[in-house]
Amino acid sequence: MILVTVGMQLPFDRLIRSVDNVASSLEEPVVAQTGRSGVAPRHLRTVDFLSPEQMRSLAGKARAIVSHAGIGSVLMAQNAGKPLVLFPRDSALGEHRTDHQFATCRELAKLPGLYVAKDEAELKELLLSDTLEPAKASVDSVRLQQLVSGLRAYFAECAART
Repeated sequence: MILVTVGMQLPFDRLIRSVDNVASSLEEPVVAQTGRSGVAPRHLRTVDFLSPEQMRSLAGKARAIVSHAGIGSVLMAQNAGKPLVLFPRDSALGEHRTDHQFATCRELAKLPGLYVAKDEAELKELLLSDTLEPAKASVDSVRLQQLVSGLRAYFAECAART
């Protein structure tokens, strides 16, 4: 089973559409937490919102997790020991106010078990792969500090532009 989450704050219709298209090629069910989506998927089992307990339970059963680049999803995948495919929101498409998720993905892709798909073709390639490594709960402090430093620099740059 593949678990998909868009987070709790904003809908992410492009992700839901892309996963729905890819799901027709998968030989396993896909469960998606969609938020207030305007998409009516044909190949997904959808739920608007899940409790933290429900999300943890599904994450534990999943082969892989697909998510926007939210830190909560990263931690969930690491704690469950599941591969995580990040699909960042794009501000040019009106999916967020800034492109901070691209900066987050650049750093997170350096960690084992975390993968980035920028479009449906990359998402399909990753989900059809049988070589995805699980995300690791133990992140060494040097890499974590590099991630935090990189994110702080990016946010400072964004703030300076506004």
